[in-house]
Amino acid sequence: MNFADLELDQSLLTAIEQQGYARPTVIQTLAIEPALEGKDILASAPTGTGKTAAFVLPALQHILDFPRQRQNNGVRILILSPTRELAEQTFKVVRQLSQFTEVTSRLITGGINYGKHKEISEGSVDIVVATPGRLLEYIEDESFDCRDIEWLVLDEADRMLDMGFGPTMMRVSGEARWRKQSLLFSATLEGEGVERFAKQVLKDPVMVEADSPRREKAKIHQWIHLADSRPHKLELLVHWLAREEVTKSVVFVKTRERVAELSGQLTTAQLPCCWLQGEMPQDKRQKAIKAFSSGHKKILVATDVAARGLDVADVSHVFNFDMPRTADVYVHRIGRTGRAGKKGTAISLVEAHDMEILGKVERYIQEKLPRRVVEGLEPQNREAKIPSKKPKKKVRGLLKKKQQKAKQKKRAKKA
Repeated sequence: MNFADLELDQSLLTAIEQQGYARPTVIQTLAIEPALEGKDILASAPTGTGKTAAFVLPALQHILDFPRQRQNNGVRILILSPTRELAEQTFKVVRQLSQFTEVTSRLITGGINYGKHKEISEGSVDIVVATPGRLLEYIEDESFDCRDIEWLVLDEADRMLDMGFGPTMMRVSGEARWRKQSLLFSATLEGEGVERFAKQVLKDPVMVEADSPRREKAKIHQWIHLADSRPHKLELLVHWLAREEVTKSVVFVKTRERVAELSGQLTTAQLPCCWLQGEMPQDKRQKAIKAFSSGHKKILVATDVAARGLDVADVSHVFNFDMPRTADVYVHRIGRTGRAGKKGTAISLVEAHDMEILGKVERYIQEKLPRRVVEGLEPQNREAKIPSKKPKKKVRGLLKKKQQKAKQKKRAKKA
């Protein structure tokens, strides 16, 4: 199948061709057609599978198919994204794919002066991409009207729920209750949270699940290095970052404190880097991303705020200096490399206390990650075993009572 088979407008096909997309990805093939048929969509798609275009293209086609009525002067398509970075990336895709149309689009995120958003409430904007917190401020200030919204798109809904934006999303859904259609995209549909939320905002949705094709998974080479300690991990990381083939890399850590510490250590090791974390001023965020994207700084140290939405070309390596807290975040992290048809490498530095999450990651991706060593930096300790969880005292007590009852029954039968 190619994009022309999806009956998209020629202006969109021209934009698609200019972006270098040869044919639709799995998620695009599955989601675009039912979306254009007016159905609600509940979609699961891993990062790096082209899901942004899977909702942007049908949204643009809807606007082209149904021109704005004179009395309708508000926002027609609202796209909610969990973070500034993802919102900015989605907005960029909207602009790229609508460049040969007259579709208007605007971005609402924190860190941008209200004056830049004023035209949204005063004029007619077709598509708005927004982060939930900032949008809610506008709704409560009565400077954003949801009554004309025709499509509500919730991107990375699982991430927004994890970040505590569930009530905000429900509020926005209620404010836009006259909408014709809702599309919910999530990295995973596992867990009660996403399912319960989807039932509240979607009407008879078409469920779409797209796993990464084997050829997509194969583009990212993954392995781990066992480390005896944090200083040992630092030695391994410095070894890799100094190698010639590591041309542009993202190094993930757990906390903002770790960002500051590791950035300083890498600078001391003559490895200049930029950094990205939560609650950064917008100008500093953009400056860091620009330095990394342009290649001025080849190393980006980041917390998981960069795991979703950061789309920088030619990232050759991702390093998990700290393992993530959950297995799905691991997948989002490594998805920063191996993009746009290119190969990438993901290397995790694992201490003994990381073995439990490593086991969860391997079960989640359904493969055992190879263990490799660096000559001269071999671990001195054996691979730690995942400790078996003993049943809790209450559970043990219940088991003991059951065993005692079973013994009593046996005795009674013999008697």
